[in-house]
Amino acid sequence: MSGTQDHANAQDTHAHDAHEGPIKTPKQLVVAVAFAFILPIVIIIMLANYVSSQMKEGAGGSGLDEQAVAARIQRVGSVDLKDANAPVVLRTGEQVFQAQCSACHGTGLMGAPKFGDAGAWGPRVKSGFDTLVHSALKGKGAMPPQGGGEASDFEISRAVVYMANHGGAKFDEPKAPAAAASGAASGAEAPASGASQ
Repeated sequence: MSGTQDHANAQDTHAHDAHEGPIKTPKQLVVAVAFAFILPIVIIIMLANYVSSQMKEGAGGSGLDEQAVAARIQRVGSVDLKDANAPVVLRTGEQVFQAQCSACHGTGLMGAPKFGDAGAWGPRVKSGFDTLVHSALKGKGAMPPQGGGEASDFEISRAVVYMANHGGAKFDEPKAPAAAASGAASGAEAPASGASQ
């Protein structure tokens, strides 16, 4: 029986050891609490400093510089007011070509007939002046419509004559509309219209 009793005591001791934790003394408890609370806080602080390790400006830094303030309060847009009674100054065909047409026709981009290329302009010139102007105003292929844009229809027709004549055509300069001609007579257009007549 004593063998059975020893065996029962050994099982009791083993069961009692299985229910005990790794902390056996008050000193171990203090160390465990310190690691459980203080260590995560230290790690979080170190990670936050690592993530934001770039240079930080203190109070009165460059945020109040004249340039920084001007950048923050700059205008978003602007409004241009034009006098409707001001004399109309019509641009030449070359000026319109440089402003609107040269991006594609200067390089032959997206199949546009290149400026001065008689072979590319030949079939288009044969279709006639009115057809070319209609294509320019309404758009054709990859070319967007030019009518209603910044240039007037008359200025677009001047640009068509300028490009086509450099491509082998012999189109006459279009006549200015009556309203524009009377306003332009007082401006810079007067010598040019007098020379073309």
